[in-house]
Amino acid sequence: MKVERLALPDIVLVTPPRFGDERGFFSETYNAARMAAAGIDAVFVQDNHSLSRRRGVVRGLHCQLPPHPQGKLVRCTRGAIWDVAVDARQGSPTFGRWVAAELTAENGSQLWIPAGFLHGFCTLTDAAEVQYKCTDVWSRDCERSVRWDDPDLGIAWPVAAGDAILSDKDAAAAPFAAVRDWF
Repeated sequence: MKVERLALPDIVLVTPPRFGDERGFFSETYNAARMAAAGIDAVFVQDNHSLSRRRGVVRGLHCQLPPHPQGKLVRCTRGAIWDVAVDARQGSPTFGRWVAAELTAENGSQLWIPAGFLHGFCTLTDAAEVQYKCTDVWSRDCERSVRWDDPDLGIAWPVAAGDAILSDKDAAAAPFAAVRDWF
């Protein structure tokens, strides 16, 4: 398994090997011992799967507060996404900084985003499917959203603001300035 630490030290890009022949390929996408060796020793309790029908769909930036904070191991199983993590841990030396990685069905890469980070993605293709493992269950009371295009974050999204396809909830999300002692 290839392990790459990104500019934010807690964010890890992992790419499991694929073994292919004329039939296709096989890949072990999760192995607790191998993930722990890569520094990801999380216990996962929920798996999620989303389909975004069109290119330019932006989902996020989302997180969950304690007592149900979620770490996520994200992968794209159809199409391609640009996946983003933002440090929302008050007092962290990287608070407000972001990193991104392109996750595709072809590259098989996965992004580990621990609790305390905002997460969002933009679809780079039509019919993009994303699957992710979570370290805690979804809780409406703990869920928070931050505006995806907040100028204080300066995220270089691969879609223009006027072209992004958003849910009503994400379009009305709070500015990053609202993040105060969330984590």
